[in-house]
Amino acid sequence: MNEKTAVVTGAGSGVGAATARALARHGWRVALIGRQRAPLEKVAADALGSIICPCDVGDAGQVAEMGLQVLANFGAVALLVNAAGTNVPRRAIKELSHADYHAMINTNLHGAFYCAQTFLPQMRERGSGTIVNIVSDAGKIASPKAGPGYVVSKFGMAGLTQSINAEERGHGVRACAIFAGDINTPLLDKRPAPPDAAARAKMMQPEDIAECVLLAVQLPPHVIVEEILVRPA
Repeated sequence: MNEKTAVVTGAGSGVGAATARALARHGWRVALIGRQRAPLEKVAADALGSIICPCDVGDAGQVAEMGLQVLANFGAVALLVNAAGTNVPRRAIKELSHADYHAMINTNLHGAFYCAQTFLPQMRERGSGTIVNIVSDAGKIASPKAGPGYVVSKFGMAGLTQSINAEERGHGVRACAIFAGDINTPLLDKRPAPPDAAARAKMMQPEDIAECVLLAVQLPPHVIVEEILVRPA
């Protein structure tokens, strides 16, 4: 069994895609998780040895089925990267619809929880494993730019990361929360006023966050990087 096996959610674009490609370059086999097959196939062309698993991570049943498929292919998963995330244009508390609020919570927070709960048992059994949650600096402090639905989901992801470390560090499992500032990803297109090319050029790129993931997972197993706060210079 190849011990360098990873699951990356939100792998069709942005940070998820960049992370999957970076892991593949370092010899990891990656399960690419996302709602649409076509974007995953494009990433798979670069991430050699990967498998494609279309899945809505906000649906617990789909995550359970995805977990069975991944473990049937890999035997075990050493790394889970929860990179799936979404927001909406009408995000201010005065206009955020219940449907949009629940969609953000389902994808950003529930999805991370479902995936963690799916892959934790085999990590615990082996006594090793790393979970990296791509949070946001909106998980540190609220801002109108992010909106309350996104902020609530990201504070939840921060708490999930802390809970995994509190409960599982004694079993050899570690978790890292990456609190990132502005990143040039397709998620920016969902802002009420999407930034222009000049503004995006000054932001961090998805590959920068992928390097943070590599740092968290490549350090010795007895080292836990619990949080990484990274912003554009």
